[in-house]
Amino acid sequence: MIVSWNTTNACNMYCDHCYRDAGCKAEEELSTAEAKTLLEQIARAGFKIMIFSGGEPLMRPDIVELVAYAASLGLRPVFGTNGTLITLEMAQKLKAAGAMGMGISLDSMDREKHNKFRKFPGAWEGAVQGMRNCRAAGLPFQIHTTVMEWNNHELEDLTDFAVAEGAVAHHFFFLVPTGRAKTIEAESLRAEAYEDTLMRIMKKQQEVEIELKPTCAPQFLRIAAQMGLKTRFRRGCLAGTAYCIISPRGKVQPCAYLNMELGDVRQTPFDEIWKNSEVLNKLRTLEYSGGCGSCEYKRACGGCRARAAYYHEGDYMAEEPWCLYHGRKGQ
Repeated sequence: MIVSWNTTNACNMYCDHCYRDAGCKAEEELSTAEAKTLLEQIARAGFKIMIFSGGEPLMRPDIVELVAYAASLGLRPVFGTNGTLITLEMAQKLKAAGAMGMGISLDSMDREKHNKFRKFPGAWEGAVQGMRNCRAAGLPFQIHTTVMEWNNHELEDLTDFAVAEGAVAHHFFFLVPTGRAKTIEAESLRAEAYEDTLMRIMKKQQEVEIELKPTCAPQFLRIAAQMGLKTRFRRGCLAGTAYCIISPRGKVQPCAYLNMELGDVRQTPFDEIWKNSEVLNKLRTLEYSGGCGSCEYKRACGGCRARAAYYHEGDYMAEEPWCLYHGRKGQ
């Protein structure tokens, strides 16, 4: 199971697509002591992969201490970061503390396009240097790419770049209109392009040894099965079933893009929220409506619950709109 904690709302960038609308530090973010209590509750709930995210998690001054504490609890600390603050010294400190991997954002092979999207001069150069610092420190890293119309044609080149730089994986994040991303919703892929892109990624997986994984595009498991490809992944959308996210102030949501507050860890222990939340338990029923409910790949895919909610007036159990496979009957 995987949990993501937005450690802070502070960020040195102001990216167009940020679901957290990050920039300035939020009021009443969890303290170091509160964060350690949260980590204990996460471990108690049975989670294994602990994602430190943001904002920009490396802007939190106690981040190395928290990584070490997470590792001491048996959690597997990994990161979602823009990479620009990963100096060689920081990479070495994180590795020594027990960090197991760094997910570094890179959205284009064109430096100017990436920097414009991230609203930060030098974002591309900083991300790539961060990767190289991780490699020098022996800290595994992977590349994260947000997929939109304007960079869709670059995905294979970005994978080749990931291989050349020594990344262990390349993960593709398909845009979900949440937070600031609502303002660029028109740039998200629609059904035909969505399907074609997933097929391209699965074909590229046959050519490279590193792991390629679409995120917020759970149909990749159906496509992989149709193409006869084996994958270690068994479930597409994990929201509420094997994944959730916690905000900088301790609010629990089913996923980063499904903006529903299910509880406050300052008031109720995280493991109790995870076990007892009505929304999470409803998600676990897999009782979807529309095409997702009748699809033979329902248990493997599940459709993106956040995208379903956005396009169906908050109904997170509705069918996802951009899947070409809707309406086919199965078990």
